[in-house]
Amino acid sequence: MLDSKMMRRNVGILALCQALMMSAMTLIMPTSVLIGATLADERHWATVPLAFMFLGMLIATFPASMLMQRIGRRAGFLIGLMFATVGAGLAAYAIMNREFELFCFSFFLIGTFNGFGHYYRFAAADVASEGYRSRAIAWVMAGGVVAAVVGPNLAKFTREIVPTAPFAGSYASLLFFYLASMILLCFVRIPQPTVEEQHGVPRSLMRIATQPSFFVAVFSAVVAYGSMNFLMTATPLAMAGYGLSFDDTVLVIEWHVLGMFAPAFVTGHLIKRFGVTIIMAIGGLILLACGVINLSGVTLSYFLTGLFLLGVGWNFLFIGATTLVTEAYRSVEKAKTQGFNDVLVFGTVTITALSSGYLHEYYGWQLLNIALLPFVVLAIIAIMWLHRSRLSSPAVAIS
Repeated sequence: MLDSKMMRRNVGILALCQALMMSAMTLIMPTSVLIGATLADERHWATVPLAFMFLGMLIATFPASMLMQRIGRRAGFLIGLMFATVGAGLAAYAIMNREFELFCFSFFLIGTFNGFGHYYRFAAADVASEGYRSRAIAWVMAGGVVAAVVGPNLAKFTREIVPTAPFAGSYASLLFFYLASMILLCFVRIPQPTVEEQHGVPRSLMRIATQPSFFVAVFSAVVAYGSMNFLMTATPLAMAGYGLSFDDTVLVIEWHVLGMFAPAFVTGHLIKRFGVTIIMAIGGLILLACGVINLSGVTLSYFLTGLFLLGVGWNFLFIGATTLVTEAYRSVEKAKTQGFNDVLVFGTVTITALSSGYLHEYYGWQLLNIALLPFVVLAIIAIMWLHRSRLSSPAVAIS
C-alpha cells in the first residue's frame, strides 16, 4: 500500500490529467456542433462528429480496461493519448479543408483516447486506501474545474487564428493538452496489476451485474451521463436558434462545467458523511430541477441556471454511481466490471450524441427536456429502493 503522501501526490497528478482531458472536451462541446453544421450537407447532421467521438469511446472502453489489467494503467493511458494527438491534428486539417468525413474520423480517434482517459477516476481508486476512495475519485473529477474556464475560453480566443477556417487553431491547440498529459503520466505511480487480478478466477459477468448495488449504480450512471450529454450537446444549437450569441454559449458551457466539477471538492466528503445513496438521490432531484427550469424559459438566465444545475446533478449522481460500482466487484473482477460499466454508460452517451441534434432540429428544446424526466424519476426510485435495502440488510454489496 502506498503511503499517504505518495497517495495524495498520485491523486493530484491524475486530477491534472483529468483537467487536461476535460479542457479538451469543453473546447470540443460548444464548437463541434457549430463546425459540423457548416461542414455537413444537412444541418441535422451537426452532432454526428460528437457521436463518432462517443462511438470511439464506446468501442475502446472495454478493451482499454482489459489491456490495462495486463500492462498497467499508465501504459494504457499513454497508448490512448497517442490516438488523441493524431486526432487533434486531423481535426484541424479537416476544418481547414472542409472535409466533414475526416472531421468525424478525427473525433473517433479522440474518442478512442477518452475510452482510456475516463479510467483516471478508477485509477484514483487504485492508488487510494479504502477510507479515502470516494474522496480520491471526487478529487480527480474535481480536476474538471480547470476545464470550465480553459476549454471554452481557449475556443473563443483561438477561433480566428486561421481566418478562413474558424476553430482550426482551436483544435490544433488540443495537441498541447495531450502532450502535457503524456509528460505528467511519467511521474505518476499506479500499482501494477497483481497476480490475483491477472490470473484469479472471477465470477461471471451475469452474477456481478445482477447484484442490486451494481444494477442501481449502472442505471444511475447511464441516466446521469445520458441526461447531461443529451442536453449539453443540443445547447449550442438551441441557444443559436433562440438568437443568443456564441459568447453567450461559451458562458453557459463554462457555468455548466463548473457545476459538473466544482462540487467534486466536497462530493467525496458528503458521500462519506451521509452515504452514497443519499447523495445520488439528491443528484437526481437536482436533475429534475434542471428540467423544470429549462422548460420555464429560453433567455440567457434560464440557460445559465438550467445548465449549471445539470452539471451539479450529474456530479452527485455520477460520482456516487462510480463509488457504488467499486463496491460491487472483487479485485480479479475489476477490469471486466469497470469495462462493462463504461460500455453501458458510453453506449448511452453515443446514442444521445447522435440523436440530440436530430431531435432538437425536428422537435425542439422543450421536448428534449420532457423526454428525460421519466428516466430521472426511475433512477431516484431505484436509488431509494437500494437505500432502504441497505438499511434493512447492511451486507447488500458484493454477493
